[in-house]
Amino acid sequence: MSVEWTEERIEELSKLWAEGLSAAEIGKRLGITKNAVVGKVHRLGLPKRGSPIKRSATPKPRPKRKEAKGPGTVTLQSLKSGMCSWPSGEPGTPEFRFCGEETVPGKPYCLEHCERAYVKSSKGDKKETAAA
Repeated sequence: MSVEWTEERIEELSKLWAEGLSAAEIGKRLGITKNAVVGKVHRLGLPKRGSPIKRSATPKPRPKRKEAKGPGTVTLQSLKSGMCSWPSGEPGTPEFRFCGEETVPGKPYCLEHCERAYVKSSKGDKKETAAA
């Protein structure tokens, strides 16, 4: 589906963008998708805005990363069932390895890597989804 960008639509988009409306809200008002709005804003070179995601005043401390025990600690050949398969390093190099810690039951990763790989849905349901 292609959007016809008339001078009037571009003017309305620019006005709504300057007012600080979200791309989704502008899309609703213009009868187009949020992505069409974002694309046109980018092509027009309109000023960038910060992320609408609200950050808490006190950031949640991140868990410390596990230090590798040495290059190739857990290689693909030595990876067994029940061992975390979180990759580390550049595939094809001698430094490439896997975490190897004990996995969370039913998951391919240890607790630390599950926290990084899976996020709770923000739509209210309790399903876990893989992070992008």
